[in-house]
Amino acid sequence: MSTTIRPVWEEEPSAVGKGFKGLGLGAICLLILGPLWVVVLTSVSDPRTVTEAGGLVVVPGGLSVRAYQEILGGGAVTRAVVVSLGLTGVGTAVSMLVSVLAAYGLSRRGTWGHRPILLAMMVTMFFGAGLIPTYLLIQNLGLMDSYWSLVLPSAVNVFNLLVLRAFFMGVAPELIDSARIDGAGEWRILWQIVLPLSRAVVAVVALFYAVGYWSAWFNASLYLNDQHRYPLQNILNSFVLRQQAPTGMSQAINTGAVPALSVQMAVMVLALVPVVCVYPFVQKHFQKGMLIGAVKG
Repeated sequence: MSTTIRPVWEEEPSAVGKGFKGLGLGAICLLILGPLWVVVLTSVSDPRTVTEAGGLVVVPGGLSVRAYQEILGGGAVTRAVVVSLGLTGVGTAVSMLVSVLAAYGLSRRGTWGHRPILLAMMVTMFFGAGLIPTYLLIQNLGLMDSYWSLVLPSAVNVFNLLVLRAFFMGVAPELIDSARIDGAGEWRILWQIVLPLSRAVVAVVALFYAVGYWSAWFNASLYLNDQHRYPLQNILNSFVLRQQAPTGMSQAINTGAVPALSVQMAVMVLALVPVVCVYPFVQKHFQKGMLIGAVKG
């Protein structure tokens, strides 16, 4: 009777191996949480602590929420947060609607023009129209200085669409055939059979779209002429990189009542909060929704 020799990586690790793994994971956690700790601590430090630290605060000292009070006091940052939330909500809804409908149509092999349409979409993953043609298109459509210019060009991500399509193709054909026998149409099959079985991949793709809209800033800098319409990421970009204080806050910063660095870190924290709050609820769907959906089909 022959015994099967397992590969080394499938064997039970030794105590030394477990120790090195623990040290490695601990180092990775420090690399991730260390910068986050510094950003949050600096955002809630008072002027004296920031001055004594000479910049970013690592050791806690005097605490103050004045920076958050200033940016949430109804000025440009508050308006930008509302704009970003609106763009993220509307953009994610539009993207998911279009992507789900397109993915379901392309997952049915008998649909008209299935392969040419799929091929045309896949070509756009490798070859883009370019910045200037896209800008001229937005201009000719009359979308300049409109929030739709931030939604429509990013409405469909072909990679996300292919992941949805692969998952839809994995739904048991027997379920769809039995629904058709019972008289269900394509709309009813999609909304009552396919989508409930695809909650994992839909949640993951929706998170990808939401993070994309929330983090986007380049399109706004191109298509929005009115800075009062800027989303939060553009305010963060102009404040951190260009050192331009948001409207209504320059006096507090110039007088030293609020350190400029604390305000910058507070804006960064606000930009991180929505993703940090949503991610734990979607994390459990990543393996089932993303990995399985990308392998099927």
